[in-house]
Formats: sequence, structure tokens, C-alpha cells
Amino acid sequence: MKALWAAAAAAAGAAAYGLSRPGVRETLREDLETVKRRDPAARNDFVSLVSYPGMHAIWAHRGLHRLWQHDAGKVPARLMSQLVRTLTGVEIHPGARIGRRFFIDHASGVVIGETSEVGDDVMLYHQVTLGGTSMAQTKRHPTIGNHVLVGAGAKILGPVVVGDNSAVGANAVVVKDVPSDSSAVGIPATVRSKKKDGAASAKAGAESSTTHPDFVLEDPALWI
Repeated sequence: MKALWAAAAAAAGAAAYGLSRPGVRETLREDLETVKRRDPAARNDFVSLVSYPGMHAIWAHRGLHRLWQHDAGKVPARLMSQLVRTLTGVEIHPGARIGRRFFIDHASGVVIGETSEVGDDVMLYHQVTLGGTSMAQTKRHPTIGNHVLVGAGAKILGPVVVGDNSAVGANAVVVKDVPSDSSAVGIPATVRSKKKDGAASAKAGAESSTTHPDFVLEDPALWI
């Protein structure tokens, strides 16, 4: 119990220090805006701040990733990442590289391996795994591009690349590269180009011209 209180006090102190820095406050505002854009149930910043374990896991990862860059910090970063997993249900290895406006909806059972790379404006649902397929200490986890959606229960395995503006369907198992502007569904995943015709094409074009496009889920298999 004392250890938990000590951890909570350390987290509170780190949060207070971080919020005293303008850059951290700007990032926090960006994160809260991301929650509102990605989750229609999010209506209040305070509720988002205290009740979204996916955001808590991401915030913790940012600090632990910086600690991981130092040889002396690798062991404490790894141990603290396991504490974060216990508290949030999300395991992000401190070595993973994650871009801006990353969002995990219904965060539970998400695993992101050490050599994973995640671009900007990526959204994951629960039970997603970005896993490795090799025991060698090399690049063995996926690279996820920008503006990618990964449905609930999907497994992306090995050093595969999921291109920009792509989507991975719920419960899909991806073991090969997914080109940009494609969707991958099934076990093993079948890749196909996104259809862009009529209103969907116009909407997608309008989205691509914005800074942070929303996702167009045209295939029912992409929903949770």
C-alpha cells in the first residue's frame, strides 16, 4: 500500500511539474481535443482527463520513452511500464515510438511491442496487439503510418508496414504489408483498396485536405 501511495505521489509531482511547462499544456490540450474528435461519448474535458485509461497510458509512455533513451533508465522505465499496464490495462513498451494525437478507445488489453512505430493521428480499439514474430533483438514489430485505424481485437504481427490512411478490420490478423489507402480484413488479412466513389470519394477528399482527418468506416468489418 505504501508503494502505491509513493507511486501516486510521484505521478502527481511529475504531473504538476509537467503542467508548469507551456509545451506540455499545449500537448495536453491537443490530446483532449483528440478525445472529443474520436469519441462521441466524450463531452467534458475533466471527465476525459480522469477517466480515459488509454490517455493515461499514452501520457505515461511519453515520459518512460524519454527515460528509455538513457542506458541507466532502461530498467526503471521497463518496471514502471508494467505498473502502468496494471493500472490502465494497456501495455506499451517504453522503447516504442508513438506519434501525435494517438488515441486508444475502450482501452483494455492493448499491447504495443518494443520496436513498434506508430505515426500521427492513429486510433486503436481494445484488444489490439502490435506484436513481434522473432526472438532476435532487431526490428520485429509493426510500423503504423499516419491516419490509420485499427479495429478491436486486430493483431498486427512482425515488422510489417501499414501504410498511411489505411484501416485494419476488427479481429483481423495482419502478417503482410498493407499499402496506403487500403483496408485489411479477415484471418489472415486480405488487403483491398478503399473504394472512393460518389459521396464517399468527395468526403474522403475533403478530409485529406484537413490537418486531422476523421476516419471513414465504409466496411462493416472495420467497426468494433
